[in-house]
Amino acid sequence: MFGCVVAGRLVQTDAVQVSPDKFVFNLADYESVNHVVVFMLGTVPFPAGMGGAVYFSFPDPNSGGGPVWQLLGFITNDKPSAIFKISGLKAGVGGSHPFGAMAPSSSVAQVGVSVEALELLAQQIPASSAAVSTVDSFLEFTQKMLDNLYNFASSFAVSQAQMTPNPTETFIPSSCILKWYENFRRRLAQNPNFWKS
Repeated sequence: MFGCVVAGRLVQTDAVQVSPDKFVFNLADYESVNHVVVFMLGTVPFPAGMGGAVYFSFPDPNSGGGPVWQLLGFITNDKPSAIFKISGLKAGVGGSHPFGAMAPSSSVAQVGVSVEALELLAQQIPASSAAVSTVDSFLEFTQKMLDNLYNFASSFAVSQAQMTPNPTETFIPSSCILKWYENFRRRLAQNPNFWKS
């Protein structure tokens, strides 16, 4: 019913069913994993009114009381796949969940899918660091990139009196860079995806 993908690895469809409504994937060498994608295979839909809460657990030598599971988010028939950032999750943060025992190796983490009612899924709060990049982070990156370009180009600014003739060099007025910078920022604020068209 479910699949799991880590970039650079084969698709995993070998979820272990630990109870009638709980499934677990083992992720070897989880330390090198930044993101994980969990998806429905499309062969079996969720029952009406149900979805899948997606959890993550990794070995934590300090937990002592068994595995600690962190809610990443959910998948449903209407949202059959989701990508989650797991590299920023902190050990020891989370709660218990009846997925069964952890994998035997200290370098193996687990992704669990728990089939639950949609009403319950809507009330749960995922780990904040599990959210993937959003338009806001893209806008922030673009703004930083624009600032960096303008500051870099401005650092080479010289007055006309300071210019020495050089036939192999082309000069661009800094006002031209500033105008482009302001136009790009304005267009980005109006439509963050304008550059795709």
